[in-house]
Amino acid sequence: MKKQGIRRQLLGIVVSNKMAKTVVVMVERMVKHKFYHKYVRRRSKFSSHDENNACQIGDKVLITESRPLSRSKKWRVSKIVQKAI
Repeated sequence: MKKQGIRRQLLGIVVSNKMAKTVVVMVERMVKHKFYHKYVRRRSKFSSHDENNACQIGDKVLITESRPLSRSKKWRVSKIVQKAI
């Protein structure tokens, strides 16, 4: 019997909801520059599965890693933390 690992969770902002049951979530992280020792913002976009089409642009959401759902979707929206104003 295989033991299931801990799934990664990321916090990000919805930047696109034009697809059916899919949202694009932008996750921002801070990385220390090797030479200048200064923190720099890095952004990544993840296509995430939104079953009920509940997310709107600007919502802050928690996404969880999952099995591949399509060629680009490997994340699911697990919770809407804060709705956009």
